[in-house]
This record gives sequence, C-alpha cells and structure tokens, in this order.
Amino acid sequence: MDWNTIFVTTVKASIGLETVVYALAAIGVNIQFGYAGLLNFGQAAFLGVAAYGMAVTVATFHLPFWLGILIGLAATIVLAFLLGIPTLRLRADYLAIVTIAAAEIVRLVFRSVKFSSVFGGSDGRQNFSGDFFAMNPYSPGTYGIGPISFNERVTWVLTVGWVLIAIACGLVYLLMKSPWGRVLKAIREDEDAVRSLGKNVFSYKMQALVLGGVVGCLGGFLFALGQASVQPDLFSTEFTFYAYTIVILGGAARVFSPVVGAAIFWVLLVFVGNTLSEAVSAGLLPSLFTVNNIGAVRFMLVGLGLMLLLIFRPQGIFGDKREIALDAR
Repeated sequence: MDWNTIFVTTVKASIGLETVVYALAAIGVNIQFGYAGLLNFGQAAFLGVAAYGMAVTVATFHLPFWLGILIGLAATIVLAFLLGIPTLRLRADYLAIVTIAAAEIVRLVFRSVKFSSVFGGSDGRQNFSGDFFAMNPYSPGTYGIGPISFNERVTWVLTVGWVLIAIACGLVYLLMKSPWGRVLKAIREDEDAVRSLGKNVFSYKMQALVLGGVVGCLGGFLFALGQASVQPDLFSTEFTFYAYTIVILGGAARVFSPVVGAAIFWVLLVFVGNTLSEAVSAGLLPSLFTVNNIGAVRFMLVGLGLMLLLIFRPQGIFGDKREIALDAR
C-alpha cells in the first residue's frame, strides 16, 4: 500500500476545506446546542440560505459581491427569526421538528424547477466567486510544506477560513465568560429557575439561535466560494448530523472542541477510506470488499468508532458529562 499518499491526503484533510466548513457549522451548533440547549436540526438551512443569498445576488442579479454577503447574512437572520418565534417558547423537541423540516423545505425550494431561473435547480449556481478570488494576495503557485501543499486559490480560501474560525472561537470564548454566556448556560440547565429571576428566556434563546446561525453561515459562504459553485444537495440534512457528530466528538460546550472534532472527523473518514481503497487495490481484502462499496464500509467503521466513543466517553474528548444534560421542558 502507498502509505505516503495516505499520509499526505489525511494531513491535507485535517486542514482542508471540508474541515473548515464543518468547523464553522459546528461552532454555530455548539452555541445553540452546547451552551443554550437548543436542538436545532436545521443548521444546513442556515448555510444554504447564506450561500445561495450570495450566489444568486452575484450570478443571477449581477450585483456586487459584498452586497451578496450582506444579503446572505440578512437571510440567515430572517430564517432564524422565522424558525425561533413560533417554537422557542415551547419544548425543545418542537424546535427540533420545525428546524429539520425547514432545512428540507429550503433544500427542495432551491432544487425546484419552478424557481430554476433564480436558483439554478439541481445544477445550482456558478460564476459568482470572481470578486473573491480577485482579492487573492497569493501569486500563482503552490504553498505548503513539501507534498502537503495547496494551489493559490485553495490557499486563499483556507486562509480566510481559518481566520474566521479563530475569530469565531475568540468571540465564543469572550461571550461565554460574560454575564450573557452565564445566563445562557443557566437556561440550558433550568430555564424555569432563570425565568424566576426575571430574565427573558425567550430573548436569550433567540439570540443564541441567531448567533449560532450567523457563525454557521460563514461556512456556507466558504463552501460555495471554495468550490466556485453551489448546489442544493450540498446542504442536505446529513450535513447537520455531521455537525452534531463533530460537536459531540469534541465535547459539547467547549470553545475549541468543534474545531478539533471537525479535524478528527475528516481525518478518520479520509484515512479509513484511503486505507480501504489501497487495501482493495492490493488484494489484501476479501472479494466482498470492492471499490464500489468502500464508501459505505468507511462510514460503517467510522460510525462504529463513534458509537464506542459514546458508550465509553459520552461527553466527548474534551467535554464534561454535565454539559450534555439538557432541560427539554
């Protein structure tokens, strides 16, 4: 087996586009779920609305790139209010039901033939990232250490992405050390007690939902810009479940756990997938394993590992068991 290729692709995955995108999405989920106890199963919708808001503004209506960013952010905030106003006064499971349904509705609207003139249907939108790459300070070439390198376009996307991750983590750290953050964590533990102290629980929950959506939507921008295209199926429900897996893997209610969790998650997927592919090519596995079913086997093995983690360390790598005890009333 070519262990050098496996090592290089695995290391690149740990800092690559998918890790950056899912880290930002998971930071948003961590704010909502880890700190506020909100079961938002529609994080993919926030990323999709932001990405399409930017792409449609530029590619369909030929408006400036930065206006597209603002429209994407505004659409994310509006979606958070639309989801939160009717549900945040109710039990936690109502928010979960509404958000998972809303995420699928948003995806199907983007896919629909009726709105294909705006959203591009299942093909999505392209030709909107030119202004972003025009700001690229890197000259043509590769950047990195030895074989672990990227071209100038990917390097620019990753630079912006990791800067946004650092800013998001710093913001979460400062907010959770503030009185606002302490109230948020108190709501997660017992919202009735917080309400009895005169705090507006609904307002705090809404703020957490909006903030988590805005942080997560930055990943939507980067996902679209990094691929120079946007398609509706990129933002399916499994995207949200991956984000929750990352948060639980790293540990809920920890500032840097979504980043570490995202890196570990994608390293495991890439390493297991590449190792199985090389083993099949070398004839080291039984005929039951073929190139066509390696993807399914990869997810089965990684899923088994995550199940064992939840059994023997349910709080995740850096978490505390007390942080996953939710008040779902």
